[in-house]
This record gives sequence, structure tokens and C-alpha cells, in this order.
Amino acid sequence: MKFLKLSLLIFICFLLAGSFVGCSTFSDSSKPNTLEPQAILKFSDVPVPVGLKQIPQDSYSFESSGIRVGVLKYQGKGNADQITNFYKEQMTMYNWNLINIVEYGQRLINFDRETESCIINLEPKGSSIILTIFLGPKSQATAKRSRTPIR
Repeated sequence: MKFLKLSLLIFICFLLAGSFVGCSTFSDSSKPNTLEPQAILKFSDVPVPVGLKQIPQDSYSFESSGIRVGVLKYQGKGNADQITNFYKEQMTMYNWNLINIVEYGQRLINFDRETESCIINLEPKGSSIILTIFLGPKSQATAKRSRTPIR
């Protein structure tokens, strides 16, 4: 009888714990329509919104001696406006500078920093979106110009 009561108590605890954990996956009502970055990233300073899955056969990355090159492709449900805002907010946290946003059905969001550039391409496909991240070094001439102050 004690074993049955203990088992029932443990079962109820698991149910309650699962309810609380499940609630945490819903978006915070004080921040409607915000996206969160994934926990595991190919490049630690280029976030990807939760819910997008990498397309491995269309992705490539290389890192060696401080040089990084990559074309990473993701697909999932998403809204181009929300994802654009996500990158405008998140990339600045990783010291990327927003250069411009070009919209023509697709969206190109261009970022750079001293020695690298990153282009985010958003391509709506019905109710889903294809996100492609292009990361690579700047040319030497561009990198030198970006360090020269404008007078």
C-alpha cells in the first residue's frame, strides 16, 4: 500500500513538473512575436532562430587559423519580418554592424565587422522560409578601408 501511494505521488510530481516545463516553451506574453536563438550554433557568433532546421546537403563551413567561411542553409516555419528583426537585434549583440537590408521578394541583410562579412538571405516559400547564411573574410582592401577613419 505504501509503495502504491509513493508511486502515485511520484507520478503526480512528474505530471506537474511536465506541466511547468511545457509552459516555458510558450512565448513570453510581455514580448509578443519575439524569436529566440538556437542553443547549438555552427558559428558561435551568428545566431539562428529556434524552429529552423539546417539543410546539411546544402550547407558548408570551414574554419582554420582564424579564417571562417560558410554557407549554411536552414528551413522552417517563419515570418520574414520577425526573422529580420531577430537578426537586427541579435547580430549587434555579437558585434556585427548592420550595413543594409535589401528587399525584393527575398531579403538580404548585410552585416560586417573588421575582417568578416555576413549576409543573411531570407526566401519565403509559402508558409515556410529558407534562410541562408553566407559568412566569409573581407578582402584585404575592404578590411583596411573599414579601419581607416572617414574625415
